[in-house]
Amino acid sequence: MLNYIWAGLIIISLVFALINDGRDYFTNEFQNGMEIQVDIEFPESADLNRRQSVYFTISGSDARHEAQWYPTDSGTELIIPVHSSLPEHWQKIAKNQDARDLNTLRAEIVSQDTAVQTVSIVLPEVILVKMRAITKAAFDMAEFAVTLAIGLIGIMALWLGLMKIAEESGLIHKLVKVVNPVLGKLFPNVPKDHPALGAISLNLSANILGLGNAATPLGIKAMEELQKLNPDKETATNAMCMFLTMNTASVQLVPPVTLIALLGVGVAELFYSIIIATAISLTVGILAAKYYANKFPEQPTQTDINPVEA
Repeated sequence: MLNYIWAGLIIISLVFALINDGRDYFTNEFQNGMEIQVDIEFPESADLNRRQSVYFTISGSDARHEAQWYPTDSGTELIIPVHSSLPEHWQKIAKNQDARDLNTLRAEIVSQDTAVQTVSIVLPEVILVKMRAITKAAFDMAEFAVTLAIGLIGIMALWLGLMKIAEESGLIHKLVKVVNPVLGKLFPNVPKDHPALGAISLNLSANILGLGNAATPLGIKAMEELQKLNPDKETATNAMCMFLTMNTASVQLVPPVTLIALLGVGVAELFYSIIIATAISLTVGILAAKYYANKFPEQPTQTDINPVEA
C-alpha cells in the first residue's frame, strides 16, 4: 500500500511541475531571449578582444555593477557576479538557471556599439524550473539512501553478530527472565521465554541510551521473532503494533548521538525536555495500543519454537 502512496505522490508532483513549467513558458515568466541594453565602462586603452574587468549600468537605472568582459571564439559574454544590488528579476534568473555556478550570470552580448559603449545582452535561458528541481531532489535522495544503507551495513553486522552470540550463549534467555515481569504485561500473547522479548529489551535499551543506529538491527531482529509468532503473515499482530509504538516513542535517558554531534554540550539544556516529551509520547502510545488490543483481541499464540537454551 505504501508503494502506491509514494507512486501517487510522485505522479502528482510531476503533474504539478509540468503545469507550473508550462505556465512559465507561455507567460514568459523569465523573459527568455529578451534583449537588455547596458552601458559599459571600459578601462583606458582597453582591448575589446581580451578579458578584463568592466563596470556597467542598466538602461533606466543609475546603479553601477561590476562584471567581466569575456571574449570567446563564438562571441563575447558578460560574466556578472550575483549580489543583492542586481535587479530582483536577474537574481531570480541566476537562482533558477541551468548552470553549475549559480553565483554568476553569463550574459551573451548580441550587439554592441563601441562608439558609445552600449551593448545589448541576453540573460541565460530559464526553462523547466520545477521539473529540474524534482529531478535533482530524486537523484539527491537516491544518493543519500545508498550512502545511508552502506553506512548502516557495518553497524548492523556488528550488532546482529553480538545478538547471535548472546542468543547462542544463553544471555538472551537470562535477559528474558529479568524483563519478563514488565514486558509480559505489555506483550501478553508472546510466550514467556520467547527470544522476541530479549530482542525487544535490547532494542529498547539501545533507544534509551540514545544509540539510534544500534537500535535499528535489534529492532529488525525483534520484528523477525514476532513475525514467527504471527499466524497471518500479511497482518501485524497486537504485539508488533505495541513494539512499534514503544520503539518509536521510547524514553531516552541519554540524548541521541546525532543531537550531541549537532549541539555539543548545549544538548544538556534539552535533557529534561527530551525525557518529559518522550515519556508523555510513550505513555499515550502504550495506552492507545492497549485500547486497540482490547478492542480487537487475539488468541494466545501457539508456537513450537523452543526458547533459547541457557
